[in-house]
Amino acid sequence: MPRRREIPKREVLPDPKYTSEDVAKFMNVVMFSGKKSVAERIVYGALDQIKKRANKDPLEVFNQALAMRWIRDAARGRSEKSMQGRLASELQEAAEGRGGAMKKREEVHRMAEANKAFSHYRF
Repeated sequence: MPRRREIPKREVLPDPKYTSEDVAKFMNVVMFSGKKSVAERIVYGALDQIKKRANKDPLEVFNQALAMRWIRDAARGRSEKSMQGRLASELQEAAEGRGGAMKKREEVHRMAEANKAFSHYRF
């Protein structure tokens, strides 16, 4: 909490291709070392691959997937050739309810349930 003044929230401008704020935020999540043009190329390339592979609207597939950071981490851990291909595969699997990001989600929910079971104890 700042002592001097309130810091204004920055607005995230929608991306130019899909005019979606979520895609623009996802580019910021994928961005590494401030290289926004590289992140744009990766995200747009992944969405184009989704359009070619699944013949679906890539924005629908993107919006069905969840947890941008989990998707990014799972995509980085995959063993495919390019980051575009890894990200496209991970987005498709997350939209279908499987893949590394969904495994992480299930693990987090399982841990939350386990911690909830012991919440009545006092330490």
